Amino acid sequence: MIRLQVKEVLDQCFKEGIEAGYWGEKGEGKYTVEVPKREGQGDFSTNMAMVLAGIEKCNPRQIAANLASLLEKKSDLFAQVDIAGPGFVNLTVQQTVWHQVVTTIDQAKQAFGYSTVGNKKKVMVEFVSANPTGPLSIGHGRQAILGDAIARLLEATGHDVYREYYYNDAGRQMRVLGESTRARYLEKLGLAFEFPEDGYQGDYIYEIAQILIDEHGDSLKDEPDVKPFKEAAERFIFKDISSTLDTMGIRFDNYYNERSLYEDGNIDSVVKELTDKGLTYEKDGALWFKTTLFGQEQDRVIIKSSGEPTYRLPDIAYHREKFKRGFEWLVNIFGSDHIATVPDVLSGVKALGYDESVVTVVLHQFVTLTRNGKQVKMSTRKATFITVDELIEEVGVDVVRFFFMMRKADSQLEFDLDLATKESQENPVYYVQYGHARICSIIRQAAEKGVEPVGVTGADLSLLQEPEELLLLRTMSAFPEMIENSALELAPHKVIFYLMELAGQFHSYYNKHKVITEDVPLSQARLCLAFAVKTVFANGLTMVGLKAPEQM
Repeated sequence: MIRLQVKEVLDQCFKEGIEAGYWGEKGEGKYTVEVPKREGQGDFSTNMAMVLAGIEKCNPRQIAANLASLLEKKSDLFAQVDIAGPGFVNLTVQQTVWHQVVTTIDQAKQAFGYSTVGNKKKVMVEFVSANPTGPLSIGHGRQAILGDAIARLLEATGHDVYREYYYNDAGRQMRVLGESTRARYLEKLGLAFEFPEDGYQGDYIYEIAQILIDEHGDSLKDEPDVKPFKEAAERFIFKDISSTLDTMGIRFDNYYNERSLYEDGNIDSVVKELTDKGLTYEKDGALWFKTTLFGQEQDRVIIKSSGEPTYRLPDIAYHREKFKRGFEWLVNIFGSDHIATVPDVLSGVKALGYDESVVTVVLHQFVTLTRNGKQVKMSTRKATFITVDELIEEVGVDVVRFFFMMRKADSQLEFDLDLATKESQENPVYYVQYGHARICSIIRQAAEKGVEPVGVTGADLSLLQEPEELLLLRTMSAFPEMIENSALELAPHKVIFYLMELAGQFHSYYNKHKVITEDVPLSQARLCLAFAVKTVFANGLTMVGLKAPEQM
């Protein structure tokens, strides 16, 4: 917010420098405004002098001196302009400028941080996409929360977002699921059964078998077809997955079944189009796609010698359907086990004449659960895995959501169950949410003591002079730009990092300075600051699907 003001003034000074003959036009837009990493280097710093010196072939400190002379005339914005090092220009902003942050937040309220930068671009976010073979694992739980947070951030920045869940209810996995269910059905009836070697062993298979007994008795005991067992399992598991997603506050606009790509002729159509373009050939009874023409080291099989398509083919067909539906940006959230799939799909997209650059893939690493410093082992097919539902039951939805966003998607996530269950400031979720709740408590205390908020128009914001107050103002000023970057970079962890930083600053401020004091004007000014921090907490938490509690 303030950084953009500084950039606008810097652009103005650049033009004035051209008119004064200090430099030419070639450097336009090539310089930056950054926040220095070290204290004592001002509020902002620009590399303009060094960039222009490289273009003009002259001394950067001389250009810095000319730039400083122009910037010093902007005394309504800058309190101090310093030249540092080889030619950096450090800028210290007037305190009154920072006080504007409170006014801006007060005017925007719940809209602060929201923007229209997305310009209604049609974005499809595909995430979760777990086949209905069992309850959601914590790996899919992380993907669900990443996808949902990304979708929320894109909406917050003015994108037209469509959420889709892609799944396959056919194929070998589903057949094994049906066979596992039939075996448990027969077992519960006390009949002879043969459990598949790689069958699904979770307790949920027994639950499905019991439902079949409740609905059909033993009438399916001689059923040779696995279909009724598979369909019953699919219905039960999808209902369970939907319930878990609903508990996490996650919704989808559409569930897309891979099977429809076959039924609607899309698979055959893709094969024909690739073949007509001379991009396929037969070898060893299989059909190969010439992916080497698209930068890959070797070609890929898209139809096996058995006549069965490989996973690449339906994925390519599915992405073609996404383009046909008019989406301008395709965002896929996948587990890191999909890393080999991505180049194949992008090659297919390009081969079919679409712009593969509008496909963005976010690959997330897996989740490790620890308790008492030891890893909790999991297996989807065995009965030893922990479901998202169990995790939520133990630590709560907000803790699960927060922890799953606490690391970059491509970083392995260690979920510390001992830390997650603590209701203290050691727990980062508690630490952030308590910041919001603490301010709500301060506002209640102010009312009890008769200190009425007078609003930014009635308060003397110039009284906000403490270093901790100015630090809070600087941090809140960066909120809108941080949200924009988090959305465009598909990086919800940046919001979490920001909220943790803001919480740390506010708790430190609260521990050092009283908001409600004997000095009524100072109390009213600090209440305005507290209201602003509360708004940023609430907006930031809401944008990534977390609650902003008023009491804890």
